[in-house]
Amino acid sequence: MSDTHDPEGTRRDFIYYATAGAGTVAVGAAGWGLVNQMNPSADVRALSSIRVDVSGVEPGTQLTVKWLGKPVFIRRRTQADIDDARSVPVEQLVDPVDRNANKPGLPATDENRSLDENGEWLVMMGVCTHLGCVPIGDGAGDFGGWFCPCHGSHYDTSGRIRKGPAPENLPVPIAEFLDETTIKLG
Repeated sequence: MSDTHDPEGTRRDFIYYATAGAGTVAVGAAGWGLVNQMNPSADVRALSSIRVDVSGVEPGTQLTVKWLGKPVFIRRRTQADIDDARSVPVEQLVDPVDRNANKPGLPATDENRSLDENGEWLVMMGVCTHLGCVPIGDGAGDFGGWFCPCHGSHYDTSGRIRKGPAPENLPVPIAEFLDETTIKLG
């Protein structure tokens, strides 16, 4: 009786499996490099959240910081600014949605857009929702808030669009107070 076991077939099978395994590892390594290069770099990850010292911001003034490559308006409002914004019925607004990432999908009342319960602090992205211009602050425009001179969008003291071509309120980013003088964005 002869042995039906062929040692050449075993070597050939080994070479096929070894080649396939090495090819799989090489393709996986190349694929990982391609996928990994699309991840954000360390400097971008570091900027995904920033801390802003607001101890020097007086009532009625605004601080503009750069976050994720865009301006962010941090305004400490006066009681007159707050009262003015809270007196506007939602039905009179162009955009009735708050556009607040901290409280999404609520009506655009001033209470739903401000950072603190008293309404003293307002944090918004400083980019006009029409074509991406940067509005002028410090009580500009017909409603005492912000005005985009490029196409004539007027925002009120709560950053809500009131007149002009902009379709939405200025967006409120994820933000929180870490302590009495530090706001964390992101």
